[in-house]
Amino acid sequence: MRLSRTARVTLGVVVAIVLAVVYLPLLIVFVNSFSTSVNLTWPPPGFTLEWWGKAFQNPGALEAIGTSAQVALAATAISLALGTLISLALQRYRFFGRDAVSLLVILPIALPGIVTGIALNNFFRTILDVRLGLFTIIVAHATFCIVTVFNNVLARLRRMGTSLEEASADLGAGVWTTFRFVTFPQLHSALLAGALLAFALSFDEIIVTTFTTGSGVTTLPIWILNNLFRPNQAPIVNVIAVVLVLVSIIPIYVAQRIAGAEQVQK
Repeated sequence: MRLSRTARVTLGVVVAIVLAVVYLPLLIVFVNSFSTSVNLTWPPPGFTLEWWGKAFQNPGALEAIGTSAQVALAATAISLALGTLISLALQRYRFFGRDAVSLLVILPIALPGIVTGIALNNFFRTILDVRLGLFTIIVAHATFCIVTVFNNVLARLRRMGTSLEEASADLGAGVWTTFRFVTFPQLHSALLAGALLAFALSFDEIIVTTFTTGSGVTTLPIWILNNLFRPNQAPIVNVIAVVLVLVSIIPIYVAQRIAGAEQVQK
């Protein structure tokens, strides 16, 4: 389909406006991280690297970064294990309620975060009588991070087919031997892409975290929210926000490159 010149120009203008609305605020945050002003002002009166040095010496920010990384790594590990097992079960086997299980696995990422947060808060505190803390945050993040691994692995399994696995079984290989030498080598890039997306999704999550965190546990997004309007903290918050954006973008970019490289090879 070929578009007219007017349609192309209109489409280009709309795309430019959308991109500006999305990325100009991020650019302002980046520029303000070098501002000499201690408030969120525009344009910045001057530029300095002082806040970057102070940000990486701030004990609260460093502890929050470590907590977010710990939560994201643990949630990603759980997601890899459960997401892979569920996708294998749903793609390789036929059983009653398979479609319902698939829907239930995907549903957490489609639900509003505040609904998920309230539900998990009630589940941990009322039903299980578990004290909110690092463990509850990890479990909460894993509920929606599983979806990224599940979708990536399920899509790969559908493209793979079963011929190589069946050939391995015909040659006498057991289930685990077939998985190790046949299935897993074909899944490793999908697992890597899913893990990167899960890590990025967990690292910057705030809504569900707010409802499942306990006293004394502060992830990086919560630290940013708590310090945003404190006196003289705005420049440091801008620096940490830039770091958060980079930590989120890099895994997503790498996952996209992996997916693109595989499509080119095929």
